[in-house]
Amino acid sequence: MFVGTGSDVGKSIITAGMCRIFKQDGHKPAPFKAQNMSLNSFVTPEGLEIGRAQAVQADACGIPCTTEMNPILLKPTSDKSSQIVLHGKPVGNKTAKDYFLGNDKENLFIEAQKAFTSLSEKHNPIVLEGAGSISELNLKHRDIVNMRMAKFAKAAVYLVADIDKGGVFASVYGTIALLEPWERDLVKGIIINKFRGDINLFTEGRKKLEELTGIPVIGVVPYASDIYIEDEDSVALEQKNKEGVSGKINIAVVLLPYMSNYTDFNLLERDARVHLYYSQDPKEISSADIIVLPGTKNTISDLHFLRKKGLSVAILNAVDAGKKVIGICGGYQMMGTEISDPHGVEGNAVTVPGLGIIPMKTILSKEKTTVQRTFKFKNYKEDCQGYEIHMGVSKCETLPFLNTLDNSTEGTLLNQGCWGTYMHGIFDNKVVIDDLLGSSSKADALSYEDFKNENFDKLAALLRSCLDIDQMYSQISIPND
Repeated sequence: MFVGTGSDVGKSIITAGMCRIFKQDGHKPAPFKAQNMSLNSFVTPEGLEIGRAQAVQADACGIPCTTEMNPILLKPTSDKSSQIVLHGKPVGNKTAKDYFLGNDKENLFIEAQKAFTSLSEKHNPIVLEGAGSISELNLKHRDIVNMRMAKFAKAAVYLVADIDKGGVFASVYGTIALLEPWERDLVKGIIINKFRGDINLFTEGRKKLEELTGIPVIGVVPYASDIYIEDEDSVALEQKNKEGVSGKINIAVVLLPYMSNYTDFNLLERDARVHLYYSQDPKEISSADIIVLPGTKNTISDLHFLRKKGLSVAILNAVDAGKKVIGICGGYQMMGTEISDPHGVEGNAVTVPGLGIIPMKTILSKEKTTVQRTFKFKNYKEDCQGYEIHMGVSKCETLPFLNTLDNSTEGTLLNQGCWGTYMHGIFDNKVVIDDLLGSSSKADALSYEDFKNENFDKLAALLRSCLDIDQMYSQISIPND
């Protein structure tokens, strides 16, 4: 199990890299995270919802993702509450206080244990990931994702610390010092992550950490800017571009407070023709060549935000100026004339006006649509892949549809530059990117699957070069096939 001194230390990516190493070595690994909190989610082949990070880690293992890999997903709906997704289906909303201090955590822990047991009957090793810090003393007695889960799984635990943040000695020593004896016994090694410069300069640092903690440092992982693995943590957004540049096609993604699945734009962001940035500044939105309204966990709240910040005016002016404006999922709903929430899905039962770009009405529904899709985009012949995660039905009877499915259609095409869709992952398809940009890429046309596998292999090679993999193998139990 890979746990952390805090959030955003690189647990998810190291977990993905170890998943790929175990796969390369002929084993049958699978990822597991008992509880995930993220607005980046994915749909399993069965049409169930899990955290995006575990779907990425399943890709590294070369297997389809399942809800057993992430039985509990928390999707924030406001500053103080989250939707709880259990075994892939929403089971209601709870405030943070009720969730973390209430009495139902033990029941959820039992569900997590069942999921782990079921997964371990089909895969070995199970590569577990923790959440946040393992030494949150005020919450630790109710923890269901870190050390209690490690104890149940009989896992060898490795503590990951981010040296790039600074204070690595204090964070590692303090984290371990605050553990109970049984927890400390589970920790088999320390991993120092995101080291910049000559790793040999940390030789003395390794010795000091081992003297302070009595636990071996099994590796120092360099900061690798040339390896791309999807990062689930919202902290990653803080490192994204914030404004346009000259000489490229500027694509502005509107930075909504409850933006979900910003991973929709990862491949587009890496296109050599593009400069993609995230902004809440009307001037930066107005100056973009293409504007994208992304998905959101709270469409109505974020629609109010657009109006309050003056972003709605900037978007409407862009449409009038003939610029390309794209809506994805919740962003697509906002492009319509009206959004109704008769069941109070997002709060109070209200009906609010949309931006009016598309003559379309949306009714938010109690049931969530979660499904993987194969579709054809516009009039192109190529098969495209995507997935839907939304609670709402949108109808526009006067404009052409955008996507063709086997037995139905999806999305709305206002004109060749402006369109909306419920399809997450639509920009993972080269034909869609080339259509959006108005030209074909001259770069090596790797498929997204090939691109991901190339980077998983690069990550595995990096970890093999800097971690004591043999020592890790000696500390875990993998039966012979």
